[in-house]
Amino acid sequence: MNLRSFPVLSIFVTGLLVGALFLSGCVGGDAGPSTEPPAESLSVTGSTTVLPIAQIAAEAYMETHANADILVSGGGSSVGVQAVGEGTADIGMSSRELKPEEQEKYPGLVQQVIAKDGIALIIHADNPAPSLTVEEVRMIYTGQITSWSEVGGNDEEIVVVGRDSASGTRASFEELVMAKQEFVATMLEKNSNGAVKQTIQQTPGAIGYVGLGYIDATVRAVPMDVDGTLIEPSVENVLSGEYPISRGLNMFTQGEPSGLAADFLNFIMSAEGQAIVEEEGFVPVA
Repeated sequence: MNLRSFPVLSIFVTGLLVGALFLSGCVGGDAGPSTEPPAESLSVTGSTTVLPIAQIAAEAYMETHANADILVSGGGSSVGVQAVGEGTADIGMSSRELKPEEQEKYPGLVQQVIAKDGIALIIHADNPAPSLTVEEVRMIYTGQITSWSEVGGNDEEIVVVGRDSASGTRASFEELVMAKQEFVATMLEKNSNGAVKQTIQQTPGAIGYVGLGYIDATVRAVPMDVDGTLIEPSVENVLSGEYPISRGLNMFTQGEPSGLAADFLNFIMSAEGQAIVEEEGFVPVA
């Protein structure tokens, strides 16, 4: 064997390796940097009344904005206000106005009214009670009226169902109906509109309150007696101002919204977004 051939072989192999690395670098370079913008996320949390609007609006928005990632969750209005106030969410949903202590604690919150809603009193589908006045509702929820026979129904005990203390629906109900009186101690407290509705469906003597969007054929919405005129809880009657138990639905941001938060809120206030509001049984405001 000619030992002088080894240096030549070594140089040849080294050349092959360098060439391979060069070609590899060229192939990688042809791909170039990604031109897609990075995904942008938005967190929305709070009121279970506003929740269905936010969920469907988020789905519709993301269909045409591939790089948007909008996460929507419930928990109640107090949760939404606290989350956006403390910076753990970008948008806080609330079915009530800010409480004085919240205004003081989170002075930078900016409100956007995205819809209006009526609070409906619902009873079991087979309950024949004809109607209720606001005063009668208050007397039921304070425990002064305890039988349906006292308001034109069957001789049956009234099971009072309400919301927990974090609920914006409860806060609005307290303001619009309760006149600063305490709820009866036996009231069953539920953590969502859906939970109230389910309890009413399963309990013949029960009464509860929910947003308009939760009314369907599985329960009966009670007409409100206003000076002898029976007013159904409906979008039309909330818009006209005839229905006595109504409120605004809100989204809050920390300071003026910008970026994805601003664009998403603009979408909700657009014709397409307000159509979603109406489809969900709430009252458009734009």
